[in-house]
Amino acid sequence: MASGNNDRLPGRVEIPCPAAAGQPGRRCPVFTGTCGYSYTEWVDSGFYPEGTKSSAMLGLYGHSFSVVELNYTWYQMARAEPLARMVDNAPSHLLFAAKLTRTMTHERDDNWREQLALYRTGIAPLKERLVAVLIQLPPDFDRSIAHRRYLAGLLDGLRELPVAVEFRHHSWAVDSVFAELSRRRVTLVTVDAPALPGLFPAVDVVTNPALFYGRFHGRNREGWRGNMQKKFNYDYSNEELRAWCHSHLRPMADRADRGVLLFNNHVRAQAPRNAGQMAAVLAEMSHGER
Repeated sequence: MASGNNDRLPGRVEIPCPAAAGQPGRRCPVFTGTCGYSYTEWVDSGFYPEGTKSSAMLGLYGHSFSVVELNYTWYQMARAEPLARMVDNAPSHLLFAAKLTRTMTHERDDNWREQLALYRTGIAPLKERLVAVLIQLPPDFDRSIAHRRYLAGLLDGLRELPVAVEFRHHSWAVDSVFAELSRRRVTLVTVDAPALPGLFPAVDVVTNPALFYGRFHGRNREGWRGNMQKKFNYDYSNEELRAWCHSHLRPMADRADRGVLLFNNHVRAQAPRNAGQMAAVLAEMSHGER
């Protein structure tokens, strides 16, 4: 994963980590950003200037952050030509995570192997700036034998690419799953969401020392089963973000080379606001521990 050598990049903070026995101290770069960037309500909410067109949003986004998760590759198959244009026009410091297309995660069509080959070809232009391919699995994807075999097939098909897996079903929260992800050097996504029965819990497990990956969906218990406007309508407080950093970020940063924290609570531009708040909290931690 490319990162550049400028620790003053927007949304990038280096967290001091304890030195191992006989080793010098090190610092773990952590990048904050959002899940998606092209939302018209972000113009209405003031994150983008009035009148901003979709084509200009990524460049403006790069003024505030150095990593972004691409949503569009979930809704439709990634295609190399438009992604190459996007990379060419994006700020040079911007890194990308790309969601695996929904036909391979939520719909699971029979021809998923052919789709996986198309996806690999489609995301090729991201290679030098790719943080991870994100496999976001739905809540009904439990740890049945059939599902375990299917996920293993996806991971085999994405071999040699950086991969992160987000589970939504609680049955995957077992040591044997974490051990298999570690064997494959696949990143387990740490999820911040409402503490509801059946959901995957908020863990601080690092399965890939190259990267930890956090996704913040908000803690809207009442709206979680509703539509997206209700589900992701949540505004984190500074106190909540600080508490999360002390309980989750610190142990993960101590065990990984770098990390990304991405906010999915996109309603009313809460995601970029909270991502900016998180960067400020991380800066406080960094300055306080030097």
